[in-house]
Amino acid sequence: MDQLINDFSLGLFFWQLVIFIGLIFLMAKFAWKPILNSLDAREQGITDALAAAENAKLEMANLEASNEAAAQEARNQRDEMLKDAREIKEKMISEASGQAQEKADKIIASAQEAIESEKKAALADIKSQVANLSVDIAEKLTRKELSEKDAQSKLIEQLLAEANI
Repeated sequence: MDQLINDFSLGLFFWQLVIFIGLIFLMAKFAWKPILNSLDAREQGITDALAAAENAKLEMANLEASNEAAAQEARNQRDEMLKDAREIKEKMISEASGQAQEKADKIIASAQEAIESEKKAALADIKSQVANLSVDIAEKLTRKELSEKDAQSKLIEQLLAEANI
């Protein structure tokens, strides 16, 4: 270090100082502003990117919430549709059961009417046969001489026996 102090030249120091100040002046005029502007632009870009990331995060949370709400709405609609389908099924079963019961009642009523009609026809036929039989018996009785009661009783029993055959 002693050698630096011994070799020190005031002229050289002056010119080095002038060059250094000139260099600082030139750098301040031409280099510092673009460097500072690029640093500011980079800082602003980073700030904007952070803000965009925060917005994306909030938007993602909102999107997840809306997706959950949409899924819940879809579940509610599905449950409502299933409920409606069950109600329609029960209504259709009830209507079909009612119609089947109605048809069965009609068939039973028709069968009862047919039975009643045939019963009346059978009774009318039996009455007609009894009347014809009575007329035949009376006719045969009046043709014969009816002087004896035993002969009458015997004749009636005989005619009844023939009628039962």
